[in-house]
Amino acid sequence: MTFAVRRTVLVAALAALTACSLPADVDEAPVAMGDFLLGHNIVVVDEPEVLPFSRYASDEEWKDALTGAIARRFGAYNGDRFYHIGVKIDGYALALPGVPVVFTPKSVLVITVSLWDDAAGVRLNEDEKALTIFEGVSSETLVSSGLMRNKKQQMQTLSYNAAKAIQDWILENPEWIGLPALAEAVQTTDAPAN
Repeated sequence: MTFAVRRTVLVAALAALTACSLPADVDEAPVAMGDFLLGHNIVVVDEPEVLPFSRYASDEEWKDALTGAIARRFGAYNGDRFYHIGVKIDGYALALPGVPVVFTPKSVLVITVSLWDDAAGVRLNEDEKALTIFEGVSSETLVSSGLMRNKKQQMQTLSYNAAKAIQDWILENPEWIGLPALAEAVQTTDAPAN
């Protein structure tokens, strides 16, 4: 294989990986969230554990990044019932530049989440939900996100992915937000027409 052909194949592969790194729902219509209306968007950052081989980010930087991502993800829903999202950042690692192949550190964010029903004044999840968030695979993270992304870009990606993971978790419990339970929805869909 000639150098030009190998280079073309490599560029095409990297482009494909970059496309894979885009969030799956970027161009899709928002998913149904029942009667959800974002109330309080509370992010607590109090000296989280900084994992080894990490860049440092201040508590305020994390709070701004994650609060903003949650507001963007949930702010457009206009249901008729307020829900409050509470998140605590427990730990993180923002990948440092590493030597590709030998040392390719990855970024990670560890959070615990609670969802509150404003009208009922209760937390909907019995125990806090622990979530571990990664940047995802892309041409940038394949080599090392520390080499290809700065701290702010890493934090934005992790925060976006965290907001998406929170939404996915809420949707695993549709009855919380006035949607039919998953079993009910399947039975309704599978019911024969009269």
